[in-house]
Amino acid sequence: MKEIVIISGKGGTGKTSITASFAVLGDKDVVIADCDVDAADMHILLQPENAKSEDFYSGELAIIDQEICTQCGKCFDVCRFDAIDVKNGIHTVNELSCEGCGYCARVCPVDAITNIPLNVGKWHIANTRIHQPFVHAKLGIGADNSGKLVAQVKNVAKEIAEEYNRPYVLVDGSPGVGCPVVSSLSGAHFVVLVTEPTVSGLHDLKRVYELVNKFHIPAGCIINKSDLNSNKTNEIKEFLISEKIIHLADLPYDEAFTVAMTDCKTVVEFDDTKLKQILTETWNNIKELIK
Repeated sequence: MKEIVIISGKGGTGKTSITASFAVLGDKDVVIADCDVDAADMHILLQPENAKSEDFYSGELAIIDQEICTQCGKCFDVCRFDAIDVKNGIHTVNELSCEGCGYCARVCPVDAITNIPLNVGKWHIANTRIHQPFVHAKLGIGADNSGKLVAQVKNVAKEIAEEYNRPYVLVDGSPGVGCPVVSSLSGAHFVVLVTEPTVSGLHDLKRVYELVNKFHIPAGCIINKSDLNSNKTNEIKEFLISEKIIHLADLPYDEAFTVAMTDCKTVVEFDDTKLKQILTETWNNIKELIK
Protein backbone atom coordinates (compact mmCIF):
# COMPACT_ATOMS: atom_id res chain seq x y z
CA MET A 1 0.00 0.00 0.00
CA LYS A 2 1.38 3.40 -1.03
CA GLU A 3 0.43 6.73 0.48
CA ILE A 4 0.19 9.71 -1.89
CA VAL A 5 -0.16 13.15 -0.29
CA ILE A 6 -1.33 16.19 -2.24
CA ILE A 7 -0.44 19.53 -0.66
CA SER A 8 0.08 23.16 -1.59
CA GLY A 9 1.98 26.03 -0.04
CA LYS A 10 -1.11 28.23 -0.11
CA GLY A 11 -4.85 27.88 -0.41
CA GLY A 12 -6.77 28.28 -3.66
CA THR A 13 -4.37 26.49 -5.99
CA GLY A 14 -6.84 23.75 -6.95
CA LYS A 15 -5.33 21.13 -4.64
CA THR A 16 -8.60 19.60 -3.48
CA SER A 17 -10.13 19.57 -6.96
CA ILE A 18 -7.07 17.76 -8.30
CA THR A 19 -7.10 15.29 -5.40
CA ALA A 20 -10.78 14.54 -6.00
CA SER A 21 -10.02 14.02 -9.70
CA PHE A 22 -7.30 11.50 -8.81
CA ALA A 23 -9.79 9.80 -6.48
CA VAL A 24 -12.24 9.34 -9.35
CA LEU A 25 -9.49 8.08 -11.65
CA GLY A 26 -8.23 5.71 -8.96
CA ASP A 27 -11.69 4.18 -8.60
CA LYS A 28 -11.57 0.93 -6.57
CA ASP A 29 -7.80 1.14 -6.03
CA VAL A 30 -7.91 4.04 -3.57
CA VAL A 31 -8.95 4.91 -0.06
CA ILE A 32 -9.41 8.67 0.32
CA ALA A 33 -8.39 10.70 3.38
CA ASP A 34 -9.35 14.37 3.64
CA CYS A 35 -6.73 15.66 6.07
CA ASP A 36 -7.54 19.34 5.59
CA VAL A 37 -9.40 19.12 8.89
CA ASP A 38 -9.42 22.88 9.55
CA ALA A 39 -11.43 23.54 6.37
CA ALA A 40 -12.52 20.19 4.94
CA ASP A 41 -14.41 20.53 1.66
CA MET A 42 -13.71 17.44 -0.44
CA HIS A 43 -17.08 16.06 0.64
CA ILE A 44 -18.72 18.69 -1.58
CA LEU A 45 -17.33 16.97 -4.67
CA LEU A 46 -17.48 13.35 -3.48
CA GLN A 47 -20.81 13.58 -1.63
CA PRO A 48 -20.19 10.84 0.95
CA GLU A 49 -22.80 8.99 2.93
CA ASN A 50 -21.49 8.59 6.45
CA ALA A 51 -21.50 5.10 7.85
CA LYS A 52 -19.70 5.88 11.11
CA SER A 53 -18.90 9.01 13.11
CA GLU A 54 -16.93 9.39 16.32
CA ASP A 55 -15.97 12.25 18.58
CA PHE A 56 -12.26 12.98 18.75
CA TYR A 57 -10.71 13.79 22.11
CA SER A 58 -7.28 15.37 22.39
CA GLY A 59 -5.77 17.50 25.12
CA GLU A 60 -7.46 18.45 28.37
CA LEU A 61 -9.49 21.26 29.86
CA ALA A 62 -9.33 22.42 33.49
CA ILE A 63 -12.62 22.57 35.39
CA ILE A 64 -13.08 24.32 38.75
CA ASP A 65 -15.62 22.85 41.19
CA GLN A 66 -17.11 25.99 42.72
CA GLU A 67 -18.57 24.04 45.67
CA ILE A 68 -15.05 23.08 46.77
CA CYS A 69 -13.06 26.11 45.59
CA THR A 70 -11.96 28.51 48.34
CA GLN A 71 -11.10 31.28 45.82
CA CYS A 72 -7.53 31.39 47.12
CA GLY A 73 -6.21 32.53 43.74
CA LYS A 74 -3.24 30.14 43.50
CA CYS A 75 -4.47 28.88 40.10
CA PHE A 76 -4.56 32.46 38.84
CA ASP A 77 -1.01 33.06 40.07
CA VAL A 78 0.53 30.05 38.27
CA CYS A 79 -1.39 30.06 34.99
CA ARG A 80 0.92 31.23 32.19
CA PHE A 81 -1.82 31.23 29.56
CA ASP A 82 -4.09 33.79 31.26
CA ALA A 83 -6.80 31.14 31.29
CA ILE A 84 -8.13 31.89 34.78
CA ASP A 85 -10.78 34.61 34.80
CA VAL A 86 -11.77 36.35 38.03
CA LYS A 87 -15.13 38.08 38.29
CA ASN A 88 -16.65 39.23 41.57
CA GLY A 89 -14.03 37.16 43.37
CA ILE A 90 -15.01 33.94 41.56
CA HIS A 91 -12.33 32.05 39.65
CA THR A 92 -13.36 30.34 36.41
CA VAL A 93 -11.53 28.78 33.45
CA ASN A 94 -11.54 30.45 30.04
CA GLU A 95 -11.96 27.42 27.77
CA LEU A 96 -10.40 29.04 24.71
CA SER A 97 -7.26 30.04 26.59
CA CYS A 98 -6.75 26.87 28.66
CA GLU A 99 -3.94 24.64 27.35
CA GLY A 100 -4.78 21.76 29.68
CA CYS A 101 -1.29 21.67 31.21
CA GLY A 102 -2.65 20.68 34.64
CA TYR A 103 -0.48 23.09 36.63
CA CYS A 104 -3.47 24.74 38.30
CA ALA A 105 -4.82 21.37 39.45
CA ARG A 106 -1.46 20.50 41.00
CA VAL A 107 -1.22 23.66 43.09
CA CYS A 108 -4.86 23.75 44.22
CA PRO A 109 -4.77 23.16 48.02
CA VAL A 110 -8.30 21.70 48.15
CA ASP A 111 -8.28 19.65 44.91
CA ALA A 112 -11.06 21.74 43.42
CA ILE A 113 -9.62 21.58 39.91
CA THR A 114 -9.71 18.55 37.61
CA ASN A 115 -8.72 18.11 33.98
CA ILE A 116 -11.19 16.49 31.62
CA PRO A 117 -10.56 15.15 28.08
CA LEU A 118 -11.34 17.77 25.46
CA ASN A 119 -13.64 17.05 22.52
CA VAL A 120 -11.96 18.87 19.60
CA GLY A 121 -13.94 17.53 16.66
CA LYS A 122 -15.39 14.53 14.85
CA TRP A 123 -14.03 12.03 12.35
CA HIS A 124 -16.09 10.02 9.89
CA ILE A 125 -15.84 6.89 7.78
CA ALA A 126 -18.02 7.13 4.69
CA ASN A 127 -18.55 5.88 1.16
CA THR A 128 -18.34 8.36 -1.69
CA ARG A 129 -20.94 8.59 -4.43
CA ILE A 130 -18.63 6.38 -6.51
CA HIS A 131 -18.45 3.82 -3.67
CA GLN A 132 -14.95 4.45 -2.34
CA PRO A 133 -13.95 4.43 1.33
CA PHE A 134 -13.61 8.03 2.47
CA VAL A 135 -12.23 9.11 5.85
CA HIS A 136 -12.69 12.75 6.77
CA ALA A 137 -13.00 14.98 9.82
CA LYS A 138 -13.90 18.40 11.07
CA LEU A 139 -11.99 20.26 13.75
CA GLY A 140 -14.12 22.10 16.29
CA ILE A 141 -14.32 25.89 16.24
CA GLY A 142 -11.27 27.34 17.96
CA ALA A 143 -9.94 23.85 18.72
CA ASP A 144 -6.27 22.90 18.75
CA ASN A 145 -4.53 19.59 18.01
CA SER A 146 -5.38 19.49 14.31
CA GLY A 147 -2.20 17.48 13.76
CA LYS A 148 -3.45 14.69 16.01
CA LEU A 149 -6.82 14.65 14.23
CA VAL A 150 -4.99 14.40 10.88
CA ALA A 151 -3.03 11.43 12.25
CA GLN A 152 -6.28 9.76 13.28
CA VAL A 153 -7.79 10.23 9.81
CA LYS A 154 -4.66 8.86 8.11
CA ASN A 155 -4.35 5.87 10.42
CA VAL A 156 -7.97 4.86 9.89
CA ALA A 157 -7.60 5.25 6.11
CA LYS A 158 -4.50 3.03 6.11
CA GLU A 159 -6.27 0.38 8.19
CA ILE A 160 -9.12 0.33 5.66
CA ALA A 161 -6.67 0.12 2.74
CA GLU A 162 -4.94 -2.86 4.34
CA GLU A 163 -8.22 -4.56 5.22
CA TYR A 164 -9.63 -4.27 1.70
CA ASN A 165 -6.28 -4.63 -0.10
CA ARG A 166 -6.43 -1.18 -1.72
CA PRO A 167 -3.04 -0.26 -3.22
CA TYR A 168 -3.27 3.52 -2.62
CA VAL A 169 -4.21 5.91 0.16
CA LEU A 170 -4.88 9.31 -1.37
CA VAL A 171 -4.44 12.14 1.13
CA ASP A 172 -5.69 15.70 0.66
CA GLY A 173 -3.42 17.67 2.97
CA SER A 174 -3.80 21.15 4.42
CA PRO A 175 -2.30 24.18 2.69
CA GLY A 176 0.67 25.88 4.31
CA VAL A 177 3.49 24.45 6.42
CA GLY A 178 1.86 24.06 9.85
CA CYS A 179 1.31 21.12 12.18
CA PRO A 180 -1.46 19.43 10.12
CA VAL A 181 0.82 19.46 7.05
CA VAL A 182 3.64 17.84 9.03
CA SER A 183 1.19 15.20 10.21
CA SER A 184 -0.06 14.66 6.65
CA LEU A 185 3.48 14.05 5.40
CA SER A 186 4.38 11.50 8.06
CA GLY A 187 4.66 8.07 6.41
CA ALA A 188 4.02 9.33 2.86
CA HIS A 189 5.60 7.57 -0.13
CA PHE A 190 5.12 10.40 -2.63
CA VAL A 191 4.10 14.06 -2.44
CA VAL A 192 2.28 16.02 -5.13
CA LEU A 193 2.83 19.76 -4.84
CA VAL A 194 0.15 21.93 -6.44
CA THR A 195 1.04 25.52 -7.23
CA GLU A 196 0.02 28.42 -9.46
CA PRO A 197 2.07 30.97 -11.45
CA THR A 198 1.85 33.87 -9.01
CA VAL A 199 4.33 35.57 -6.68
CA SER A 200 2.74 33.97 -3.62
CA GLY A 201 2.37 30.63 -5.42
CA LEU A 202 6.11 30.37 -6.06
CA HIS A 203 7.06 31.74 -2.63
CA ASP A 204 4.87 29.26 -0.79
CA LEU A 205 5.91 26.38 -3.06
CA LYS A 206 9.48 26.97 -1.92
CA ARG A 207 8.42 27.01 1.73
CA VAL A 208 6.42 23.80 1.57
CA TYR A 209 9.07 21.97 -0.42
CA GLU A 210 11.64 22.88 2.22
CA LEU A 211 9.41 20.99 4.65
CA VAL A 212 8.92 18.04 2.29
CA ASN A 213 12.66 17.83 1.73
CA LYS A 214 13.28 17.46 5.46
CA PHE A 215 11.19 14.28 5.34
CA HIS A 216 13.23 12.99 2.35
CA ILE A 217 10.05 12.19 0.44
CA PRO A 218 10.15 12.15 -3.39
CA ALA A 219 7.98 14.91 -4.83
CA GLY A 220 6.38 16.03 -8.06
CA CYS A 221 4.69 19.31 -8.95
CA ILE A 222 1.58 20.29 -10.88
CA ILE A 223 1.39 23.88 -12.08
CA ASN A 224 -2.28 24.83 -12.22
CA LYS A 225 -3.48 27.66 -14.50
CA SER A 226 0.01 27.56 -15.99
CA ASP A 227 -0.89 29.73 -18.99
CA LEU A 228 -1.98 32.77 -16.96
CA ASN A 229 1.55 34.06 -16.31
CA SER A 230 4.24 32.53 -18.50
CA ASN A 231 7.07 34.35 -16.72
CA LYS A 232 6.11 32.96 -13.31
CA THR A 233 5.50 29.53 -14.82
CA ASN A 234 9.05 29.56 -16.17
CA GLU A 235 10.38 30.63 -12.77
CA ILE A 236 8.57 27.72 -11.16
CA LYS A 237 10.00 25.31 -13.74
CA GLU A 238 13.49 26.62 -13.04
CA PHE A 239 12.95 26.02 -9.34
CA LEU A 240 11.75 22.46 -10.01
CA ILE A 241 14.87 21.74 -12.04
CA SER A 242 17.16 23.24 -9.40
CA GLU A 243 15.62 21.12 -6.64
CA LYS A 244 15.20 17.97 -8.79
CA ILE A 245 11.42 18.01 -8.28
CA ILE A 246 9.55 16.02 -10.91
CA HIS A 247 7.50 18.28 -13.16
CA LEU A 248 4.29 16.28 -13.38
CA ALA A 249 2.02 18.53 -15.44
CA ASP A 250 0.96 21.98 -16.57
CA LEU A 251 -2.80 22.49 -16.30
CA PRO A 252 -4.13 25.32 -18.49
CA TYR A 253 -6.81 27.67 -17.25
CA ASP A 254 -10.13 26.08 -18.18
CA GLU A 255 -13.63 27.12 -17.12
CA ALA A 256 -14.54 23.43 -17.13
CA PHE A 257 -13.01 23.38 -13.65
CA THR A 258 -15.63 25.89 -12.47
CA VAL A 259 -18.47 24.17 -14.32
CA ALA A 260 -17.53 20.86 -12.70
CA MET A 261 -17.41 22.35 -9.20
CA THR A 262 -20.77 24.04 -9.71
CA ASP A 263 -22.18 20.63 -10.62
CA CYS A 264 -20.47 19.08 -7.55
CA LYS A 265 -18.32 16.88 -9.79
CA THR A 266 -14.69 16.55 -10.76
CA VAL A 267 -13.40 17.76 -14.10
CA VAL A 268 -12.37 14.23 -15.13
CA GLU A 269 -16.04 13.23 -15.12
CA PHE A 270 -16.58 15.55 -18.09
CA ASP A 271 -15.80 14.02 -21.46
CA ASP A 272 -13.54 15.53 -24.12
CA THR A 273 -11.73 18.10 -21.98
CA LYS A 274 -8.00 18.73 -22.17
CA LEU A 275 -7.85 18.75 -18.38
CA LYS A 276 -9.24 15.21 -18.21
CA GLN A 277 -6.56 13.97 -20.59
CA ILE A 278 -3.73 15.68 -18.69
CA LEU A 279 -4.92 14.58 -15.25
CA THR A 280 -5.41 10.99 -16.44
CA GLU A 281 -1.86 10.91 -17.81
CA THR A 282 -0.56 12.49 -14.61
CA TRP A 283 -2.31 9.96 -12.38
CA ASN A 284 -0.88 7.08 -14.42
CA ASN A 285 2.56 8.68 -14.22
CA ILE A 286 2.37 8.99 -10.44
CA LYS A 287 1.48 5.31 -10.12
CA GLU A 288 4.51 4.39 -12.21
CA LEU A 289 6.79 6.66 -10.18
CA ILE A 290 5.92 5.08 -6.83
CA LYS A 291 6.19 1.45 -7.94
